[in-house]
Amino acid sequence: MDQIVPFDPGRMLLGDLPWLFLLEIVLRVTVIWLWTILLLRWIGGRSISQMSVVEFLLVIALGSAVGDPMFQPDVPLLPAMLVILLVVLADKAVDAAMWRWHRAKRVVDGVPAEVVRDGRILCDTAGDRKLAPPELMELLRLTGIRNLGEVEHAFVEPSGTLSVFRFDAARPGLRIVPPVELRTLPRPQKGRLCCAHCGFIGRTGTASATTPCAECGATDWTAAE
Repeated sequence: MDQIVPFDPGRMLLGDLPWLFLLEIVLRVTVIWLWTILLLRWIGGRSISQMSVVEFLLVIALGSAVGDPMFQPDVPLLPAMLVILLVVLADKAVDAAMWRWHRAKRVVDGVPAEVVRDGRILCDTAGDRKLAPPELMELLRLTGIRNLGEVEHAFVEPSGTLSVFRFDAARPGLRIVPPVELRTLPRPQKGRLCCAHCGFIGRTGTASATTPCAECGATDWTAAE
C-alpha cells in the first residue's frame, strides 16, 4: 500500500486523474444537466410544500443518479441517462395511477389527518403525525391564529401543509401567542379554564395544578380567553 503524504496538493486536487479529465467533467455536467432539465420540464415542477411522497423519492433517486456520472470517471453517461429516464418514467406512471384511481392516491400519499377540532388539539392524531402541541401551535400562528377558540377544524394534508377552517365567530379557548407556559395556574382557580397543553375547555369550577385534563392528561391550566 502506498504511503499517504499529508497535504499533498496533487493528491488533494486531482488524485490519480489527469488534468485533461477536468474538461471531460465540463462535458459530463453539461450533458447530464441538459438531460435532467429536459425530463424535469416534462414531468412539471412543484414547490417543496406541494411535493408528494413519490416526488420526494424522485428527488432522492435523481440526486444519486445525476451526481455520480458528473465526476466519476468509471460511470458512463448512457447508463446514467437511462437510470434518470427510468426514475422519471416511474414517477409519471405513479402520477397516472393516482389520477385514474383515487385509492392509489390514498395508498401513495395518505389522507388528511384532523389535528384540531372545535378549538381543541387532538393529541393522538397529532402524535401520529409526529406533531407535538407546541409545533402545531407554531403552524397555527403562521396562518394568523391567535387562539385555539378560532379554529373549528385543522388538517395536516398529505403534503405536510396545514389546512385551517375557522369558526364564523371565535369562541373562548387557549391563547397560543407565546409564552403560554408563563400563564399556567399554580393554585386552584375558579372560572372557565382550558388545558394549556391541548386547549380542552374544563368545566366551570375548581382546577389546580394536580387536576389532570380529561382529554390529554396534562395538569397545566390557564384561563380561557
